[in-house]
Order: sequence, then structure tokens, then C-alpha cells
Amino acid sequence: MKSKIKIDNTFAEAFNMKASRILVTADNLKWAKHAAISLTGFATSVIACGVEAGIECKLSRKISPDGRDGYSILLFSMSRSALEKQLETRVGQCILTCPTTAVFSGMEGHDMIPLGKNLRYFGDGHQISKKIGQKRFWRIPVMDGEFLCEESTGRVPAIGGGNIIILAQDRVSCLKACETAIESIDNQPNVITPFPGGVVRSGSKVGSKYKSLIASTNDEFCPTLRNVVKSKLSKNVGCVMEIVINGLTRDDIEIAMRTAIKAISKNKISAKIDTISAGNYGGKLGQHKFYLKRILK
Repeated sequence: MKSKIKIDNTFAEAFNMKASRILVTADNLKWAKHAAISLTGFATSVIACGVEAGIECKLSRKISPDGRDGYSILLFSMSRSALEKQLETRVGQCILTCPTTAVFSGMEGHDMIPLGKNLRYFGDGHQISKKIGQKRFWRIPVMDGEFLCEESTGRVPAIGGGNIIILAQDRVSCLKACETAIESIDNQPNVITPFPGGVVRSGSKVGSKYKSLIASTNDEFCPTLRNVVKSKLSKNVGCVMEIVINGLTRDDIEIAMRTAIKAISKNKISAKIDTISAGNYGGKLGQHKFYLKRILK
């Protein structure tokens, strides 16, 4: 790849996770989006949110399970139990409550986790089971009619924490580069960028001077601390932002990282981008290493 942007000789360190996909539909796209946004709220990092979730893509009526508008959503967590709990809670509070919605499994797997299996009890004995082929659905009476929910969905191994870090001259150019990168992978299957708008400004390191914290600000990349800590920033860098990518497979994350970096390099904003780097913990914590220069070959 030909680019004036410096690519650090480093790697993004990522972790084994568990993932599931659900499909949310509604009478129209407006209400499907309300449900999807609500479900994926407060789902940026498992450090505090329990799950990392995001909208994978929009569903056309041609491929939607019930011929209605909808969205595909991916959820990632560190354990089966955490994923199961978060899925039940979020679907119950954010999809069941949203007018006209229905929810379906978005993947099969050897390990199936509850979707409507537990939510059916909200029907207070009036819920109805319907089996179509090998799949079971639940019809739960609600005040606008019925809430249709598939009984279970698949859980598969996945990877969380692929990332790129953009070092720019100023905040305007850094944010523009991030937006360009996010737009380039917006409809890529099997990946999400869980932070707000796909971008995180509060990159973290492991540990803190305060014993109660397991993570704290990544001071090596903070411009205001350049003269206080052992900084990784040159004097030309005025702003740093990070894009975190979760994917179902290693290939999914590599494709997304490569696409994002190339999109930045081809945009005119690249003239104000000093370096593209990645976040890691010295390879001591995560099970996966995504070397930037290898990915770009």
C-alpha cells in the first residue's frame, strides 16, 4: 500500500470472546432502528457494560425473516453466562417493549442460548408456542398485539479488541479520518465497532495508581501528557483517537482493519495524519496479535 502515512511496526492485541447475532424487525425501519439503538446502548466495553454490541447492518425486506424492515445486531462478551444474561435482559427491556417489533436468531451454532425461552413467561401463561421446521417460536401477548420471539439463538467463538490508533495533527483531522475509516467498513459483515460512532478517545492501559481501578487512561497517547510521561507522540501530534473492532473470525477483523487504514490513506485528510498505530499490552494478555504491516501486505 502506497501512503505517506507512517504505519507503526506494532500489533493490535485482541481477546477470545463469545458472540451471538439477533435480527430485529418492525413494521417500519424507524421502529426497528429505535429498538436496535436501545438494545446496543451502554455496550461499548465489557470492562463495565457486560457486553459489547453494535448494529451489524440493515436488513432489506427481501432477506428479513418476516419480510419487514430490520437490523442485524452482534453481541460479544467474555463468557457464555454473561452473554446469555445480557441478551435476555436487553431483548426483554429494549425489544419486547418497543412497538411492533419481533426478534429472530441470526446464527446457528453447536451451542444455543436462550432468546425467547425465558422471555415467554412475560405472557403470564397466555404465551403460545409454534414450531416451524426445527425452530421454535413464542407468541407473547402485548398491548399492540403479539411479540414474536424465536426461542434460542446460536453462540459462537469470536474475537474482540482488534484496533487501530490514529495520530493526527489536530482534532478536526483526527475525527475526519476516523469517520472515513468507519464509513469504509460500515456494511462489512461479521464485525462491529462498539464505541460511540465507532470511535473511542479514552484509550486505556491495564492498571492504575489507584488500586480500585483495573484500567486507566493510556497516558503514552495523551497529547497533554507528552512532557510528563514516556510519550509515544511526536511534537506534530495534537490528537489521538482509536477504532476498536470486534469480529466473528480473525479474517473478519483483518479485512476491517486493512479496509479502514486504506480508506484513510486514500482520503485527502491523510496529509494531516502523522501515524497509524495500534494498542497492545505487550502480547501478555490477549490471545491474538494483529500486526499492522502484515495486514497491509
